[in-house]
Amino acid sequence: MINKIETKLESIHSLIDDVVYQTIAPSADMLDREKVFPKANLQALAAKGLNGILLPEHLGGLHAGYKAFLIVAEKIAAHCPSTGLVYTMHVEAADAIYRFGTEEQHDKWLKPVQEGRFGTTSTSERTSGGRYWINTSRAKHTSDGYELNLEKSFTTSSGFADFYIVQTGSPHADTSDDLSYFIIEGTNPGLSFGNWDALGVRGNHSSSLTLNNVQVTKENLLGSEGAGRTIVETSIAYLLGLGSVWTGLAGGIIDTVTDYAKRNHHRDVDKSLGDYQVIRSLLAKAVIHHKGLTAWLNQLRAEIDHELHNESGKLSSSTQQDLLSFKIHASDTVNKIAQIAMDITGGYGYKIGKLERFYRDARAGIVMGPSNNLAREILAKQLIGISDDLWKETS
Repeated sequence: MINKIETKLESIHSLIDDVVYQTIAPSADMLDREKVFPKANLQALAAKGLNGILLPEHLGGLHAGYKAFLIVAEKIAAHCPSTGLVYTMHVEAADAIYRFGTEEQHDKWLKPVQEGRFGTTSTSERTSGGRYWINTSRAKHTSDGYELNLEKSFTTSSGFADFYIVQTGSPHADTSDDLSYFIIEGTNPGLSFGNWDALGVRGNHSSSLTLNNVQVTKENLLGSEGAGRTIVETSIAYLLGLGSVWTGLAGGIIDTVTDYAKRNHHRDVDKSLGDYQVIRSLLAKAVIHHKGLTAWLNQLRAEIDHELHNESGKLSSSTQQDLLSFKIHASDTVNKIAQIAMDITGGYGYKIGKLERFYRDARAGIVMGPSNNLAREILAKQLIGISDDLWKETS
């Protein structure tokens, strides 16, 4: 069994390396400068079967598990964090449909994934800030389904996804945890999309998404009315994917700055940057930060694999806390490494280019929901025992 898993992971490494070096890495700077959505990258990933990495084989997926998903997200983000985030949100959306959807929904939405169709989730609203699991919007019953009128403040792949998993309050909900999810076709005429003009990850197009009189049939309700809380609380791919993206970006920054330190020379004293003790010390500091990230991520992978295969098939509360903690730590750490890279490269790193792009991209991790300050508050309340309920006021 172990040999079979290792063989599959070796195959995943080969598949993603092909896509990264042939398609993703060469286009990364252009995507950032011109704010181009990385659809070609998603198509290349689909051609290798990687867009269905968590899906079972009977739906055309690889059924490769979370460890393989994290490998792919890391390797993508080492070159293009925008694509890494788009990929993460797609995997989360597809996983939600697989875990909570009907066979008919599996056939309709998941089988075409390997043909290049991809999705995303849409949750956050301005009225609740970084608490993306809290919605003040409400679905409305109609004679044959539901009507949605709402605005989402940030939706990755907004305007480009083939389908959206939209979270909103259930009809007649009177508590914040009474949520429902709906699957919306990307071509629905009631959808409109805002502009994406951001500091970093400029290719992921996380602009607003507005639904105006969007009609949804009962067949496109995901799970049941009120199942939203369970969908939120059992999601693994989102936080794990974010942590993997920032870990991958940290590795990409180190590779880039190490190469720069080796090849850049001060000709007046005939020394490379690597000949200076202070530069070597900074590089070592960055590498140690990164090794700490990868070690924790590998530990999380092992914990998740073990717990999902035990009798309950659920994550323990301590592992769920670790997921949130790792999101905080990974996004904080990649920013420390990005700053070290700037210190090493000076004016060169500050110029528009790869390191400057990485520096901007890293900032996104701190504010992506839940923002690090909010996430630390949630975690601290859980640790102290004040409250472990996300659905009460958190501020």
